[in-house]
Amino acid sequence: MANKYRQKVKGHDSGTLVTTKSPYGSHVVMVVDSFDLEDDFTSLKDGEVVCKDDKGCYITLKARLDNGLSDPNRYSNKRK
Repeated sequence: MANKYRQKVKGHDSGTLVTTKSPYGSHVVMVVDSFDLEDDFTSLKDGEVVCKDDKGCYITLKARLDNGLSDPNRYSNKRK
């Protein structure tokens, strides 16, 4: 019998398929061309690019691409 007061685990979602090179890092192959963008992404600052993953588009820095580290802009809940 399941306990209705038991806290639900909010962690890894098994069964989700990751179609990118890694689940948290940003990569050059994820960069979207500027002419394919919506109005929300047209005002990029110097050194910023728009990447697209399974959850949608997000803005990140060029320095975060293919550096082997996770990208906080990718797993952030503050996407446009």
